[in-house]
Amino acid sequence: MPHATEANPPGDIPDNQAFVPFSPPAGGYSVKIPEGWARVSGGTTTSFTDKLNSIQVSTASAATAPTAGSVIKSDVPRLRAKVPQFTPGTATSVTRTGGTAILLTYQGDSSPDPVTGKVVRDAFERYTFYRAGMRVDLTLSGPTNADNVDPWRIVSNSLRWL
Repeated sequence: MPHATEANPPGDIPDNQAFVPFSPPAGGYSVKIPEGWARVSGGTTTSFTDKLNSIQVSTASAATAPTAGSVIKSDVPRLRAKVPQFTPGTATSVTRTGGTAILLTYQGDSSPDPVTGKVVRDAFERYTFYRAGMRVDLTLSGPTNADNVDPWRIVSNSLRWL
């Protein structure tokens, strides 16, 4: 009996996606990102995109480790001003292979498609890691209806301090 064809919603990252390590020129950390995604770097931020999904990695100096409360107090207002139709979710402490992180969930609208002008509602997972005065913000986003739980777990568990 033949297997049913898998119907993936728009933005669903395939289960067979290969991942490759990325480390910025300044070093400090590495993280796995999906192979073949477009990369744009500027300052301390590098973004990777493919179709409707995005990964953004930013670094900053920080005197102390973030808490759920500090992320809500300092980061949410900046995101609200930057992300169209921002809707906050929750901020919680989570454990990943690279250590403890603050996970901030939220939703917002994508930038308009340059060809069609279409806007997609995105779900965001933003992990804030901290070590020895360095903060790494790892932001994963894709359409709210996409099933990216497994790929996002691979990426968020792949952060390694160098």
